Amino acid sequence: MDAIDRSILRELQADGRLTNQELAARVGLTPSPCLRRVRQLEEGGVIQSYRAVVDPAAVGRGFEVFASVEVRRDRESVESFEAQVRSTPDIVEAYRLYGAPGCLLRIAVNDSDAYERFWTEKLISLPGVSEVNSQMIMKRIKGPQGVPV
Repeated sequence: MDAIDRSILRELQADGRLTNQELAARVGLTPSPCLRRVRQLEEGGVIQSYRAVVDPAAVGRGFEVFASVEVRRDRESVESFEAQVRSTPDIVEAYRLYGAPGCLLRIAVNDSDAYERFWTEKLISLPGVSEVNSQMIMKRIKGPQGVPV
């Protein structure tokens, strides 16, 4: 990966809707080689996907919570827990961590009452869950910006 590839990645992380023409102009290439490089970055798995960033409040998901979750540490519990987490729409991000807690989830729901229902009806009943500690997000200071390249 050279400086032009890194420049392409920076530009696409800032605005994934750039046309190939716009992108080529910003990185100092003509459109054909620029498109070829983008395709190589996609095929190589460097660019994994393109998506819109949606305002959670605009779609009724403005109440966000980080939940630290302890899961029994046996293979079956962990695999079942992770499968359930992947299929639960209210959980918008999930990470398995080294040490304690075992997992960190970002959950987006409508309000505090919705989170209480989610916590009671789904979260504590996920396979292998032994403890949940919730932290409500007061204010997003910095959201996902992509990775520095």
